[in-house]
Order: sequence, then structure tokens, then C-alpha cells
Amino acid sequence: MLPTHIPLRRVLVTGIGVISPIGSAKDRFWDSLKSGRSGISQITRFDTKDYPTRIAGEVKDFNVEEFVDRKEARHMDPFTHFGVGAGAKAVRDSGIDFDQCDRDRVGVIVGSGIGGMYIYEDQMRVLDQRGPRRITPFFITMVIADIVAGHISIMFNLRGPNYATTSACATSGHSIGVAMKTIRYGEADVMLAGGSEAPVCPTGLGGFSAMKALSTRNDAPEKACRPFDAQRDGFIMGEGAGIVILEELNHALKRGAHIYGEVVGAGFTGDAHHITAPPENGHGAVRAMRIAMADGGLQLEDIGYINAHGTSTPLNDKSETLAIRQVFGAHADKLIVSSTKSMTGHLLGAAGAVELIATLLAMENDLIPPTINYEFPDPECDLNYAPNVAVPRRFDAALSNTFGFGGHNACIAVKRYS
Repeated sequence: MLPTHIPLRRVLVTGIGVISPIGSAKDRFWDSLKSGRSGISQITRFDTKDYPTRIAGEVKDFNVEEFVDRKEARHMDPFTHFGVGAGAKAVRDSGIDFDQCDRDRVGVIVGSGIGGMYIYEDQMRVLDQRGPRRITPFFITMVIADIVAGHISIMFNLRGPNYATTSACATSGHSIGVAMKTIRYGEADVMLAGGSEAPVCPTGLGGFSAMKALSTRNDAPEKACRPFDAQRDGFIMGEGAGIVILEELNHALKRGAHIYGEVVGAGFTGDAHHITAPPENGHGAVRAMRIAMADGGLQLEDIGYINAHGTSTPLNDKSETLAIRQVFGAHADKLIVSSTKSMTGHLLGAAGAVELIATLLAMENDLIPPTINYEFPDPECDLNYAPNVAVPRRFDAALSNTFGFGGHNACIAVKRYS
């Protein structure tokens, strides 16, 4: 049992792993971000002629057999492939030696908004065509959303807190915020946290198309995702994973870890409004940002950059802009706000982690990635969105927003380590 009063411990980011439509290596990912390079293209994995949307952000430079053998990989859904790969990349990037750690105090929180959609589709066909006795015995362990965390803990023999969060597009924002608090309050020394998603399949595309949530700008895929632009017409699905290594300050300093930044605050709220639409006044997002800053001891003027949820949907972008103005008042005009989804597409449950990684790399490189495809200003979206070109800017603190279907909101506050 924890003591009633404990000193809060500082939490650093010491490793990052990313699998994305714009690169599955840290350097390639960052080069794409700073260059404003889109990862959206025609879907190649299945025939899309009957779908109103035929484009997505597919991962094209990843081989799971770099991390697990072929036989084991066959017993994993693609969302697990991405998650295990990102986890292994984060460990490699951090240089951490778990043999020098107390493995009982190293944990994993990696979630997914949807889980194993590919295997679910495949095994429903098996059930329909061949009957229940032909369903693979690995079906359940391939489809459940927590299984990435399980595989990573087994891969590295990590015996600390181990579970998943599932909150749609806010999933990995919640994962990272909860993992930070787990270290802050003394329940672990190191946590791997993030999210993974592989929704670019017939059911995923069909479901989001039926909701009329997706852009239908099929003739120009690289131009389709246009957050805050007046001609935005829906989001673009992406796939991949993002995982960060969070580490207690002294634990990191003792081993001479590279430090990307410090996670200082997390704000979690619920809209209690609508199953998919944000409230027009953005009150859930407002409270999430305020809570994250208060949690991190940050003032309005400390924040220099916001990596926006910025989905390229009419309602979200307008609501998020209004929320930022409500929170920051006059300081909103001094902020740079950008949406890296304009390049990656929307990675759903992996979005928060991938976008936090983008935020940390921006802080480390003093360069804010752009919102590409910003061509037609919307009078209801009137912030500085770093249109089309990266902006050289040093900033010492930032927010990363993620908002999910169901009214789930997560905001993570980070600052430059000193």
C-alpha cells in the first residue's frame, strides 16, 4: 500500500518507436514531417471500387519479421505487428538494458481503439464458409485490444503494471498519461506506453464510410487530409503505432539516457454530449487542456506549440479552434497549432502517441511541423496552423490533444527537460 503522502517523481521520455505511413524509422518519420510529405495514397491491399473512399495512409516500409519470427507473426493481427515493432524500436532507441532494471518495476500500457480487425474479418469468413470448428485457436488472442501490451511484456520479460486502454482516438493519449502517473506516484520506474492500430481493411473502410466520416477526395490522395482548411470534407484513415519509453528522472540520469523531454501533465475529460460529434463550445477539450497544464504547473504563456487533434472534419476543427481560444485568450494568437494528421492520416488509437512523438521531435529540433494542404482559410478556424511549411521556433512547453468517439478527451503536456 502506498503511503498517504509521497513526493511526486518526475517523468522523462527516453525512447521513441514509431511505425507510420510517413516512415517507420525515427529519422524518416521526422524528415517527412519537416518536409511536409504526405503518406496518403490509393489503398493497395484490397479492391476499393465499391467504396466511396478509396484512399488511406498505409504503412509501406515495415517488416514484422525484423522483430519476431515468421511462425509467431502468423499468430498476430497486423495491429499487433505494428505495436510490437514500435515497442522494440522504442527499447532500441532508448538504449535501456532491462537486465540492469528491476523488471517488477518496468511496465507496459499499450492500447488500441479497435483491436484486431483483420483477423476478425478473416475468421468471420471462416465461420460462415467452413463452420465453427475451423476457427483458429489463436482467434481470441489475435483480436483482443490488450494483446500488444501482453506481447511486449513477454518479449522483454517486463513484470510491472501491464494492461491496455481503449478510448477510440484518445486511446494512446490515455495510455501515456496513465503511465506517467504510474511512475509519478511510485508504482513503477519505467513504462512503455502508446497505441497501435490497423484499421485499413474492408470492414474498417466500410464502417467509417457508412458514417460519412471520411474524405472522398480520391483523385488527389495527398491533398485529401486538410485540417482547418475551409474545403475539408472528412478524415483519412491511417495505420501504425507509436510507443514511448517513460522513465523516472533519477533512473534515467543514472544510466545517462538521452532525454527527449519531460511529461509533466495529463488532462482527461468527457464531453457527455454526443457519441461522435464534439460540443460546439468545445467544453471537454477546454477542460482537458486546462487540467493538463494545471497538472504540469504550466501557465498559458509557457505553451508555445499545440499538436492539435485536427482531424480534417468540419466539426472537430472548428470546435478545437474555439476550445484553444477559450483556454488561451490573447495568448492563442502567439501559439503555433499544427495537425500532423495532414501527413499521416488519422491513426485512431495510435494517433496520440505518434503525435506526441512528433511534438517531442519538434521541441528537440526547434522546428514545428506544418499543417499541409492548408489552401483556403476558414474564418471559423483562425489560428496560426503553420500552413504548408515547417516553422523554425524554439518552444519550451507544448500540448498534444487527442479526442475520441464517445466524447473521450486526453491532453498531454510536455516540456523541455532542464
